[in-house]
Amino acid sequence: MINLDFHKYQATGNDFILVDNRNEEFQPSLSQIRYLCDRKFGIGSDGLILIQEHPEYDFEMVFYNPDGSQSLCGNGSRCAVAFARSLDLMKSSQAEFLAYDGPHMAEILADDQVKLKMADVQNVRLLEDGMFVDTGSPHMIKYVANVKNYRVFEEGRAIRNGGLFKESGVNVNFAEVTGDQEIFVRTYERGVEDETLSCGTGVTAAAISASHKDLDSPISVHTRGGDLQVEYKKRSLDHYTDIYLIGPAIAVFEGHIRLADEM
Repeated sequence: MINLDFHKYQATGNDFILVDNRNEEFQPSLSQIRYLCDRKFGIGSDGLILIQEHPEYDFEMVFYNPDGSQSLCGNGSRCAVAFARSLDLMKSSQAEFLAYDGPHMAEILADDQVKLKMADVQNVRLLEDGMFVDTGSPHMIKYVANVKNYRVFEEGRAIRNGGLFKESGVNVNFAEVTGDQEIFVRTYERGVEDETLSCGTGVTAAAISASHKDLDSPISVHTRGGDLQVEYKKRSLDHYTDIYLIGPAIAVFEGHIRLADEM
């Protein structure tokens, strides 16, 4: 049996299991990842994050979706930064770390909000019924009326598995402009295979798509789990730089769990 110490964090309702794996003793199997993230039999979360040492960065973040797949996770990255600070891995309020899509910079602000620098975006495609934006994880954005009452699970599941995205799948975001420089976003996440209360890479993709609706940075983004802000510089219709995702990352609880070596 494995006795695993863990910490639980949430970022606007997007929740994660974080493990200090600097000794790299924990090499999770697919079944262990699924068990830990299961809300009935395990701890329950939208993903598993391992914090590991790296010779060139303050730390490395290894992220797994509940189905064991890997991608960049924006909200998870902000939780990883907050957890890294608690482990004294940051020499200051700023950190440079390695994630799935490469290196990232982040800063913990005075109010404990975490400001995460995202990779530049150069893959924006206008589609027949929406827009595709890759923010380290692939996202489809579709603008709808009355998004708060929209059938996100049913419609998101259909788009995630069909059409142009049948082979690789895609995260599906439903957005609505709700005010000046303000949008509301709901996301069906692949890997979770359900709607989550918030999705960092999805919020970022939706904010970038809002520039095509004449909204300007910074953009306030409301989700079912809370509020975030996205900043960016628009270089052209399909090129964005200096992209930042800003919002809270909160420690919820910590504990330990026993895992079978083989599950």
